[in-house]
Amino acid sequence: MADITYLRAGSRWIYLAAVMDLFSRRIVGWSLGYSLHALLVQEALQHALADRHPTAGLLHHSDRGFQYASNAFQTLLAAHQIIPSMSQRGNCYDNAAMESFWSTLKSELIHRSAFPDLPQASRAINDYIENFYNPKRLHSALGFTSPVDFEHQLNYIP
Repeated sequence: MADITYLRAGSRWIYLAAVMDLFSRRIVGWSLGYSLHALLVQEALQHALADRHPTAGLLHHSDRGFQYASNAFQTLLAAHQIIPSMSQRGNCYDNAAMESFWSTLKSELIHRSAFPDLPQASRAINDYIENFYNPKRLHSALGFTSPVDFEHQLNYIP
């Protein structure tokens, strides 16, 4: 599952694209940039692919944003035999797990911090995801375990 959100860095907006393994709620790829170009979501997916090495037939779900519908992104999915899935028009519930992640990230990190620039925002987001959200943050949907612990308990190796 994938989506994009925005936040402030100094006087500029920056954009964060992330990819979540819906089974474990683990963030497996993300990318940060000053522009909402298709490359942003491609980089997030490439990080996820490098982390997970999925087999053919993986389902990739996103909203209908132009970045996900772009030829370049669709070509990347096809190259890895990933099946694209997009939300129904105007249905925010199709992407509820990602929207929940954005809400958590913003309340626990973004709204409590001031980032003067993109590099500092990137370091803080990386620290939050890799040292707190994935290994420690408890999820009710996972029986109040963290994504990393949930995967270990089930010997989940994607």
